[in-house]
Amino acid sequence: MSVFESKVTVNKTAAQVYAFLADMNNHRQLMPDNIEDWESTADVASFNIRNITQLTLKIDERVADSLVRIIPAEKPPFDMELKWELTATNGATQAAFSITADLNMMMKMIASGPLQKLVDEETTNLAALLS
Repeated sequence: MSVFESKVTVNKTAAQVYAFLADMNNHRQLMPDNIEDWESTADVASFNIRNITQLTLKIDERVADSLVRIIPAEKPPFDMELKWELTATNGATQAAFSITADLNMMMKMIASGPLQKLVDEETTNLAALLS
């Protein structure tokens, strides 16, 4: 398994950050520019990654103020899990975003850069939106 991680501190309470992340409708604001045809509900999001693939993701687990776990709702090109873990720290929140993906050697060479860029961009966008 390959793990791609990024952490950021957000100047909001864990409850505020969790409330934002627990609704898939809000995740469009975190995504990079190459995301198209976004459709979502509170629990599921479907979108195209331009020139790569279509994905449908769903929230699989919510733990109030600490965890949002997202998994594919349909068979993806490779098995993956997306996870937001929140830790309260002195009136702020540390948000750790990770993507765990089951990549073969060829897919790892192709997808590692874009997946790391995705986790970095999502945490950066979260901090910018909620600060």
